[in-house]
Amino acid sequence: MPLDPFADLPLTLPGADREGHRRTDPGRLDEALTDLATRVLDVTAGRVQTRDGELRLRPATASDADRLVLHLGRLDGGAVLAVVHDPPSPEQATGDEDDLDAAAWTDLRGAADGLPAAQASLAATAVALANWHAAHPRCPRCGEPAEPAAAGWVRRCPADGSEHHPRTDPAVIVAVTDPDDRLLLARNQGWPEGRFAIIAGFVEPGETLAAAVAREVGEEVGLQVEDVRYAADQPWPFPASLMIGFSARATGTEITLLDGEIAEAGWYTRQEYLEAVRSGRVRRAGRLSISARLVEQWLGRRLDDLDDRG
Repeated sequence: MPLDPFADLPLTLPGADREGHRRTDPGRLDEALTDLATRVLDVTAGRVQTRDGELRLRPATASDADRLVLHLGRLDGGAVLAVVHDPPSPEQATGDEDDLDAAAWTDLRGAADGLPAAQASLAATAVALANWHAAHPRCPRCGEPAEPAAAGWVRRCPADGSEHHPRTDPAVIVAVTDPDDRLLLARNQGWPEGRFAIIAGFVEPGETLAAAVAREVGEEVGLQVEDVRYAADQPWPFPASLMIGFSARATGTEITLLDGEIAEAGWYTRQEYLEAVRSGRVRRAGRLSISARLVEQWLGRRLDDLDDRG
């Protein structure tokens, strides 16, 4: 069976019925906080609590109402809430076994690929929402402190009545190949030696996704592309992106570093890529990200199946 690198792409499967129609129900959060079927996911500074390879989902408590509460939806017959905490102590950050019922605070990047698919998506939603609230405490119109509303999915300004919704920044990421089907890999300025990736960048106002692909490739490595094809997309709450993956074919092969973002870039045949990974000259990407899956689509095999024989 042909490889489908996007079949198990983390963070992309439904995590819960979001029940968007119920977010504005009067008393929705109070109702959920007193329901014995409700489960709570604790969130802080991009971390979630895990235990034995799964999210730690606990019953709601009276003290939860004193914190920022986000209604994530409904799963397995009950509401699921995220409760946002202040950044953890060093003991919590390292997962002290005596802390909070032996549950470790785990960075979502490290935990997502090992969580059940629905739980990973649930955690991504919670972290993305918490990040948005942390980054947008004030009304962008008048500067007054804004208040959570709509069960955590809106911030409302009590001064001017304006409502503000969670921000997601779309970004394109593209596996560029040349006429000989070689893959383009680049290393950004500031990245360590050996860390290479495919080309990515944010979508600009007034721009289609395909136009963003062409612009980013042109700006970063001076190449023109054609045959831009959508592959898959992935929420990326680090802190608030949606990564939209493509493949594209370069019309030429001469690389020109134009905007100063790229330190070095080059073309790789499949064998050259395998040899570079085996020698350590190129670090193999983790399969959490859509970036790795786009490389796998070109390579024709899973990256975590590579061994010393390539």
